[in-house]
Amino acid sequence: MAPYPSSSSPDNAPPLIELRDVSCGYGDRLILEKVNLTVPRGKVLALIGTSGGGKTTVLRLLGRQIRPFAGQVLFDGEDIAGFDQTRLYALRRRMGMLFQFGALFTDLSVFENVAFPLREHTELPEAMIRDLVLMKLNAVGLRGARDLMPSEVSGGMARRVALARAIALDPDLVLYDEPFAGLDPISLGVAARLIRDLNDALGLTSLIVSHDLHETFGIADEVAMIANGRVVAQGKPQDLQHSDDPLVRQFVNAQADGPVRFHQPAAPVAGDFGLAASTGGRA
Repeated sequence: MAPYPSSSSPDNAPPLIELRDVSCGYGDRLILEKVNLTVPRGKVLALIGTSGGGKTTVLRLLGRQIRPFAGQVLFDGEDIAGFDQTRLYALRRRMGMLFQFGALFTDLSVFENVAFPLREHTELPEAMIRDLVLMKLNAVGLRGARDLMPSEVSGGMARRVALARAIALDPDLVLYDEPFAGLDPISLGVAARLIRDLNDALGLTSLIVSHDLHETFGIADEVAMIANGRVVAQGKPQDLQHSDDPLVRQFVNAQADGPVRFHQPAAPVAGDFGLAASTGGRA
């Protein structure tokens, strides 16, 4: 597909997000080791890689649901590790999150779902909340669905409602966790266009975790690939598409075998099935 027009933010603008030599994990299990990652301000960066490679862990680091074992996680030049609760909550208000499959509140209407962060984090009068909610819904094409319940909208519409909620507080950064999962081709194309258009129109910075390379490469300014606990490549989509790195090439071209093996290491087949004992070693 032809890429969408990209942001006009200057390439030399200071990054909004930086991970510097970050190592982290869960318990004794190390997931990321000495990771360096830059998320340019005003751009759309896609984070790709194999399942379980640490992409969602990066999102958790940015929201400080987890802390790094070592290294720095910088937001707008500040290391967030030392933030107290007040500063941490203020930081999170500068972020929007689009969860996989939307994660709407099922007992709240479309309107109330989008209004929720405004009521939770501001003291705005109801009349202003109403106007803001309708503006956000209009931006995703769903102003006419304001009174519907989540059970009454399609999966693609639910994802757009969740996007309206994610931008309700006019964040600096929007995090997308598999925004294209489970969508039909039309809804997928609409979601991709919205991510690109809203990023540029609102001056956002967007970080997308996705396995849908076709749509992701079409809207991203940069792509970073995580594998084996490290960022193995970061650059423009065309740079990764033409990479000579065997691991990047295998992933981007969906090759069944390569550095990531089809077969897990295992004992010889003959030993597992007792072939040596029953056939004299003949298969």
